[in-house]
Amino acid sequence: MEFIKNISSATQSSDQDLITLYKQTKELSVLSTLYQRYMELVYGVCLKYFKEPERSKDAVMNIFEELIQKLQVHEVNNFKSWLHTLTRNYCLMQLRTPKNLKTTGFSPEYMQSEETVHLNGVFEKEEQFEKLESCLEKLPEQQKQTVQLFYLQQKCYEEIVEITGYEWNKVRSYIQNARRNLKICMEKEDEG
Repeated sequence: MEFIKNISSATQSSDQDLITLYKQTKELSVLSTLYQRYMELVYGVCLKYFKEPERSKDAVMNIFEELIQKLQVHEVNNFKSWLHTLTRNYCLMQLRTPKNLKTTGFSPEYMQSEETVHLNGVFEKEEQFEKLESCLEKLPEQQKQTVQLFYLQQKCYEEIVEITGYEWNKVRSYIQNARRNLKICMEKEDEG
């Protein structure tokens, strides 16, 4: 009889008291009392995401089932806020499932020839590399050397300092100036 008295008085209890009681007793009626306070909120969030009343009602029941497990393992200080987050995450996960993803069949006639696109890309890259090589040759020797070490040989500033004997700040300056000069040169090459 004491247990029934606890459950009936549960309707006047705070959320925190109901959470504590549920964790102690694992009684679904305690959790149900707590959940019923926020079912409209849960339904509203689900409806916002799913835009289907029946699916939202199903989600409200599924979230209750998740709550049975999750409330046992999570430390919840603000139930309403926590439940809102749980509901939102549930809806997002449902929307991300494969059955909810919209796909379109592939139709080759809507595509350019893969070979043509691929070859055009190869030719464009080759042309860019040739311009870059040409511009690289026009750089002052220190800039050229540091850029090649840094970008082509993947050396760090300290390694470049050891290899070249330049000061660290000079290495940084040479690389920055080289990048700027290469960009200017490449733009001129594109115009011409």
